[in-house]
Amino acid sequence: MGSVGLEILWSPVHPDKFITWGTEIYLYQISPTKEVPDSPQLKTSTTNPATLLATNSAHRYIKCIDICPQKDNDILLAVGQANGKVVLASFGSFNCDAVGREFAPLHPRQCNSVAWNPVDTNVIAVGLEKFRNEPAVSLWDAFRCPHHLTDEFHKSNVKAILETGISETANSLGWINPSCLAVGFNNKSLKIIDRRDSTKVINSTMTKAVYGINVEAHNENTLASFFENQICVWDMRNFEKPISTIIRVKPISKIFWCPTRPNRLASLQRDSSIIMLHDLQMAAVGTEDVEPTLLERAIQPISGHNITSFSWHPSCESRLLTISLSGSITDYTVAERITLNWLPCSQLIWTYGRKSLKVLKENDNLYSSMNDISVKIKKRAISNYGLKQELYKNGDLAEDEALKNLWYWLHLSRSLVEKGVVKSSSSRHPGVINVINLDGLKSRAEPLTWPDVINSAYIRTYRSEERDAALQLCGWKFERDSSALVEFVETLQARGLYSRAAAIAVFNLRLRLAIKVLTAEEENQNKQNKTSNLSVVAMALSGFTDERTSIWREHCVLSRARLTDPYLRASFAFLTAENENYDNVLNETGMAVEDRVGFACTFLNDSKLVEFLLKLTETLIDEGDLAGMLLTGASIEGAKLLQKYLDLTGDVQSVSLLAVRAFPLEIQLDPNVQNWFASYQQILDSRRLWDQRAHFDLTLNTASQCERLQQQVFVSCNFCGKSISAYIQGVSRTRAQYARVGPTNNKLKMSSCPNCRKPLPRCAICLAHMGTSLNVGEKFSDKKVSDLSSWFTWCQSCRHGGHAGHVSSWFEKHIECPVTGCSCQRYFKMIRRSPTRIELKIDDLQEFERVREKLLEKKKEEEQKKQGKTRDERIGYYVRQKSLMGQP
Repeated sequence: MGSVGLEILWSPVHPDKFITWGTEIYLYQISPTKEVPDSPQLKTSTTNPATLLATNSAHRYIKCIDICPQKDNDILLAVGQANGKVVLASFGSFNCDAVGREFAPLHPRQCNSVAWNPVDTNVIAVGLEKFRNEPAVSLWDAFRCPHHLTDEFHKSNVKAILETGISETANSLGWINPSCLAVGFNNKSLKIIDRRDSTKVINSTMTKAVYGINVEAHNENTLASFFENQICVWDMRNFEKPISTIIRVKPISKIFWCPTRPNRLASLQRDSSIIMLHDLQMAAVGTEDVEPTLLERAIQPISGHNITSFSWHPSCESRLLTISLSGSITDYTVAERITLNWLPCSQLIWTYGRKSLKVLKENDNLYSSMNDISVKIKKRAISNYGLKQELYKNGDLAEDEALKNLWYWLHLSRSLVEKGVVKSSSSRHPGVINVINLDGLKSRAEPLTWPDVINSAYIRTYRSEERDAALQLCGWKFERDSSALVEFVETLQARGLYSRAAAIAVFNLRLRLAIKVLTAEEENQNKQNKTSNLSVVAMALSGFTDERTSIWREHCVLSRARLTDPYLRASFAFLTAENENYDNVLNETGMAVEDRVGFACTFLNDSKLVEFLLKLTETLIDEGDLAGMLLTGASIEGAKLLQKYLDLTGDVQSVSLLAVRAFPLEIQLDPNVQNWFASYQQILDSRRLWDQRAHFDLTLNTASQCERLQQQVFVSCNFCGKSISAYIQGVSRTRAQYARVGPTNNKLKMSSCPNCRKPLPRCAICLAHMGTSLNVGEKFSDKKVSDLSSWFTWCQSCRHGGHAGHVSSWFEKHIECPVTGCSCQRYFKMIRRSPTRIELKIDDLQEFERVREKLLEKKKEEEQKKQGKTRDERIGYYVRQKSLMGQP
């Protein structure tokens, strides 16, 4: 076999065949198995080698080749030669009368380009060099001659069906559609020629990019050409200038649009082993010049070899063949960019080109290995997590130890507050920081001895009412000498927390109880054939002495670091502490936060306790550790801790439900917390969990209504004295009480008192009865108008008035009363002079509401101090309109 050629081309109608050429033409077939055993093979890829089927060496000085796109024929070639001839050739015994026909110009010159018509497959377009008054472009009908004509007759009588481009050079050409041809002329222009009317050029533009004309297979209005190191992409509907110009470092040798991927152009530079892929996102054609977005990437099918040519496969997506200068052929598939789409229902979807669509459903094992929070959120929501009436039951659904402990602690703190064990007026879930008076903490010292050690020295503990409340919050609900301590230790022992049980017994000076726990656990592990050194630890505890210079103390100090259990390390750190220095116990991060805080509340003096609690609180907030809620409680600091936890875990479900069930209303109204609620509601909606969304909304509304202020201003009838405010404000009442009004779904409109039927006064502006809502078409502000716009208002002098919104709007432009014949200006002066005027501007209304709320709160506090009333009692007052009732 001779050397492999330097050009390569896939067959447009045979998906498994391609040709290469240089001095000779070779035909190859790619197949998984060797169909022709004696034929040589080329390794083009790891799975599909190429088999050489035939060779054609009858043609010399080959300049260009194109394969006929007729599906019924075997490989039929149009071979353009250096003398301008175009010869129809094939391989082997191809039974076709067209083989061997020649189409030659009158005067020999180089053939630059040849192209079969993709639809009218009998037509060949030929581009030639310039020669005097000869045409540069010729169109030939390859199958027109009858079979019985001789070669001499054929050569002398066959004529081109179209000739154009007189005295010009056709540098390259390409079919746009069956009728139109794009040709690059004379290194200076591109022209669009219609073969149905060769005398007229459809479109043209001046450019040096006249080489390698290639039309986009998915959009016949787009073509590409190049000149030296520039690639121009053209839209033939706007042919004045290219829509995109791509500049490369080296001169371009070939460009080729991908036939299976829209808007993907491949380019090859001279002396390069890299093919550049240009993905263009075309903009719509309009009056504005908008360049398409260009994404580029480089592929290297052959490492270490310069590529001389390449060819896209006509049907296999993103597959191409390359040929190197050394003759190496590579069958290469471009790896597509993968776009991941994560659906709200936790399904992960991606595509690989147009071949496949991959879907990863939420029940896939991959999510379990990822421990994805979105899957947990849906599972918890279906089980009504966070909405159980008993708070501790929500912890059982959390499937997270930290969340479970927090829900259990919320249940504990609420029960302690309800029973009066822990006093808190601001929150049902106070933290240790809230319970302990950090600024004025005063504790009494209580020296205690070790009951299980003879002649032991005293150890100092501290007691106060605040410390006892903090110990209750920590779960240390026992006295040292009571049976409650033994029960608590046995509970921990039953849960398998033997080291914690032993440590708490040591912290409460009960060494015998600690030794008993460790000995029992040693026996239990021996029954299970497990090795343990708990008996050694128990023996060490039994040798405890409070003498500072004893050998026991020195040995324990040296051996403590070898213990792997944090509670056992803390126990020996406590037993060997000197001068009330308990840092080794307090800094043992392996211990639970409640045990560290409980220890501190027992053995630290006031100043050290406050310092430790503040430092620990700051640390836990920064770490987003939910155990820090023991210290912060349901406070602003607690909200900061939950925000940090949310940033670390993405568990917006838990922080939202914790805020709803535990935090007071003023914290729930914080914009940050409101954002949690909105995000969780959006998650529930996106996953179509409508029932869970409804239950969450009900819980949220219930929590917000428990502290909502009730109505403060009422309007009563001057005749019967009964209130009509309920109707005006839209407050629901039973039908029996207001049977005269009649049932309606709209906002009630009244012209008289609903009780005695006496007429209500009319608004001086709109003449509608007071109590009628404002016209929905009227706009007093770009923002939402407050209910203040429908309030009753009147002049203290002339007694004329109306809706507050109408009156305020009137006196913005007038100074006299709106009633005909009344020249009173007092209302105008009052509005402009009074610092508490009512104007329907949103900023003023909001400020008015804030001031009103502050005044009401201050007044309520004063009344509570005087009369001892509860916070929930409200003060009401009535506004009577005696003189307005008769006004029109």
